[in-house]
Amino acid sequence: MHITAEHALLVGSVLLLLSIIGGKTTSRWGVPTLIFFLLVGILAGSEGIGGIPFDDMHMAQFIGITALNFILFSGGLSTDFQTIRPVLRMGLALSTLGVLLTAVSVGVFVHYLLGFTFPEGLLLGSIVSSTDAAAVFSILRGKGIGLKGALRPVLELESGSNDPMAYFLTISLTAVVKEGHFPVGELLLLFVKGFVIGGAMGYCTGKLSFWLINRIHLNNQGLYPVLLMALAMFSYAATEFLGGNGFLAIYICAVILGSSNFIHKRSLIQFYDGIAWLMQIILFLALGLLVFPSRVWAVAWDGLLISAFLILVARPVGVFGSLLLNKANRRSKLFLSWVGLRGAVPIVFATYPKIAGLAQSDMIFNLVFFIAITSVIIQGTTLPAVAKMLHLTVPGRAKRRIGSDLEFIDPTMSVREEIHLPHHSIVNGRKIVEIGFPKTAKILLIIRGKDYITPVGSTVLRGDDRLLLLAENERAFSLAIASLGIANR
Repeated sequence: MHITAEHALLVGSVLLLLSIIGGKTTSRWGVPTLIFFLLVGILAGSEGIGGIPFDDMHMAQFIGITALNFILFSGGLSTDFQTIRPVLRMGLALSTLGVLLTAVSVGVFVHYLLGFTFPEGLLLGSIVSSTDAAAVFSILRGKGIGLKGALRPVLELESGSNDPMAYFLTISLTAVVKEGHFPVGELLLLFVKGFVIGGAMGYCTGKLSFWLINRIHLNNQGLYPVLLMALAMFSYAATEFLGGNGFLAIYICAVILGSSNFIHKRSLIQFYDGIAWLMQIILFLALGLLVFPSRVWAVAWDGLLISAFLILVARPVGVFGSLLLNKANRRSKLFLSWVGLRGAVPIVFATYPKIAGLAQSDMIFNLVFFIAITSVIIQGTTLPAVAKMLHLTVPGRAKRRIGSDLEFIDPTMSVREEIHLPHHSIVNGRKIVEIGFPKTAKILLIIRGKDYITPVGSTVLRGDDRLLLLAENERAFSLAIASLGIANR
C-alpha cells in the first residue's frame, strides 16, 4: 500500500488525539499519562491492531535524541537557579555518583543472573540508570500532591542532569563491548573532556542566548520561539561537534536562560512546555511502534527480576551511597529511592547497542523496555501513597503556582496598587526586562496619557507612566517599587 502525506497526517493526528484523551482518563487512576502514549504506539505497531510497520532503529534514535533535547531544554527553561542552588551538591551527587552506583549494581546482578559479560552487564545497567521526572511530576500533579522541603528542587535538578551521565556511560560501554577492551584511562579522559566542554558550551551559549534575545528586536513576536529553538539546537549540536556532552550543554544553557529575565519569557516558557509535551508524546508513540510485544514477553521473567533488583536494591544503593555525607533525613532518602522511575530515556539509549550490532543488543533492548514499563507501573501507581506514608506531602489546601509542577504556595496576590513614575525616573527609557523586576510581582497595566498598554518584557518605561502593580505580599511590593527606583512607602 502506498502511503501518502494525507494518510500519514491522518494516522498521526488520530494517534495524538487518542493519546491525549486516553491519557487524561488514565491519569485519574494514578498511572502516568506517558505510559498510555506508549500503549497507543504498541497497539498501532506491527503486532498491534494498527499493523503499522516500523523497525528503523536509526529513525527511532533520531526522534529520541531530538525529543530529549526539547524536553531537557523545556525543563531547564522553567528552572530557576536560585531554587536549585541550595540543593546543588545533593542533586549533582545523585545525577553522577548515584547514576554510576546504580549502573554498577545492576551490571553485577545481570552478569551473574544472565551470564552476560561484565561489560555487557554494565552496559545494561548504564542504560537504565537515569530517571524520568516527567512521569513523576505528572503523577503528583494529577493527584494534586506537593512535596515538603527541598524534595521538589532535588528531583528537578536530578532529572535534568542525570541523562548526560547515563548517556556518557551508555556510549562508552557500547564502544567497550564492541571493541572488546576496557581502557579505564581513556574513558576517564573522555568523561572529563565531555563534561568540561559540555559545561563550558552550555554556559557560553546560555549567556549568548540571553544577550541576543534581548537585543535583536525582531519585528514579528512569533519569531522569538524560532530564534530560541535555533539557539538551543546550536548549543547541543556544536557541543557534540567539539566532542562534548550535548545533553549537559543544552540543559545548562536553558537553566541560565530560565534564571534570567528576557523578552517574552513567560510566553516562551509556555510555548516550550507545549513543545516538550508534543515531543514526549511523539517519542513514546515512536518507541511503542518500534517494540514487538512478543519479544518483550519472552524476557518477562528475567526482566521482572532485574526490575525488582533495580527498584529495591540498585536505586537505594545509588541514593544512599551518593548522599552518604549529606544531612538529608532518612525519610527523604527513602522517597528519593522510590522515585527512581524509568521512562523513555533508557529505551532511547537502548537503540545504541542495536545500531552498533552488539551480540546481546536484542535482549538488552527488550529487557530495557520491560524494565521501563514495570518501573512506571509499580512505582508510579504507588508514588502518592509512599509520599503520604513518609509524611512528605504538603497540606491539601496548598495550591500550585502556575509554571512549576511541584511548587506549592498560596497564589493570591494580596497587594494591588497603582504607582506613578516620576518624570525623571531612573528607569525612564529602559525595558522592563532590564530593571530586575521581581518574579513575585507583576505590572498588569501601564497608563501613558490616554493610552492603556499591556506590558511585556520588551516594553520601554517612560517618566510619568502610571503602573498598576500586583504583588504577593508587602515585601514583594517593596522589591517591585525599589526596582523602579521609587522609595518604599
